[in-house]
Amino acid sequence: MVLVSFETFMQQLANGISIGSLYALIAIGYTMVYGILRLINFAHGDIFMMAAYFMIFSMINFRLPWYVSIIIVIAFTVLLGVIIEKAAYRPLRNAPRMSIMISAIGVSFLLENLATYLFTGVPKGFPDIAFLTKAIRIGNISLTVATLLTPIITIILLYVVLFVTNKTKIGMAMRASSVDFETARLMGININRVISTTFIIGSGLAAIGAILWGSKYPSIYPLVGVMPGLKCFIAAVLGGIGNTTGAVLGGFILGMAEIMLVTFLPALTGYRDAIAFIILIVVLLVKPTGLLGEKVTDKV
Repeated sequence: MVLVSFETFMQQLANGISIGSLYALIAIGYTMVYGILRLINFAHGDIFMMAAYFMIFSMINFRLPWYVSIIIVIAFTVLLGVIIEKAAYRPLRNAPRMSIMISAIGVSFLLENLATYLFTGVPKGFPDIAFLTKAIRIGNISLTVATLLTPIITIILLYVVLFVTNKTKIGMAMRASSVDFETARLMGININRVISTTFIIGSGLAAIGAILWGSKYPSIYPLVGVMPGLKCFIAAVLGGIGNTTGAVLGGFILGMAEIMLVTFLPALTGYRDAIAFIILIVVLLVKPTGLLGEKVTDKV
């Protein structure tokens, strides 16, 4: 173990919170879809990837200002998420769960190969959003605006999602659908509308996460969403998949674990991605329902 200075520790702490916030944003999309459909949307990481490309084309190819591009990117990403739900998931609503999971994996491969065909496999530089990449010094610690804003944005969006799910009519419909899908349908809830709304929220959060991610890691390529997607799925499982607050907690824990591993054990830097899977295995062995997950009993 390497001893680090206080400034280095605080720098890495800020980085850990920032990357954990990004994981949390994307993990919310996983956990919301699972909470209603009991489906792991394996294409979620690739929706995140497409959002990054939308931002590149908006700012670089069409030379739109960043504040206009952000609105366009969120709109197109939400549209993509809704199209995927209607084309790949809705027709299989009554099919065996394995069929819809295979469809999700197929959509993931489709988006990755479509991006490779359209944009080539050569990494593209994410456009520089001066506002987000501006450096701020706090004592001897140097941080970007994106690093400082990401946790704040994540917490605000978490409260917005919790407000929607707990205080609105569509949120009540979501909670009813997550408890008993068929009974909710019989009670007059428009299931298609509920699921589309869930994909709208999840895809919108993925778009915001992609913009913040690109500002921090500006190299974008067709497989850029694979590893973040897997890690965000693990974050959702860690916090208790189906629990929105748990997904955010899991994201923060996973981000902190990664950064602190590199900080105190630099010899294990090459195993940074492996730490997520180790955490997943431990969680499944010790507490399969996650930190905030509730034990579900099957009624017969």
